Amino acid sequence: MSPLFRRSAPRERLVTLIRKPGCHLCDDAQTVVEKVCGDLGVAWERKDITQDAQLHDQYWEQIPVVLVDGKQHTFWRVNEERLRKALTD
Repeated sequence: MSPLFRRSAPRERLVTLIRKPGCHLCDDAQTVVEKVCGDLGVAWERKDITQDAQLHDQYWEQIPVVLVDGKQHTFWRVNEERLRKALTD
């Protein structure tokens, strides 16, 4: 298979959780992200919209937002199976 069409292995992926303090949906989303990324060995990061004006302007109505490799995967509620599939397909 050509390298252009090779899918990334889970360990080469990056999940970004965009959240804010005091958000219960964000806490729920983080629990799912931690579990799925931990199970698959995928790196993840957390970004706080209260610390980044650009993220705030872009996502404040949608948080929590999950990005996979920089592209929006979901917002508000994170489905464990859907995230797992996105990282392994």
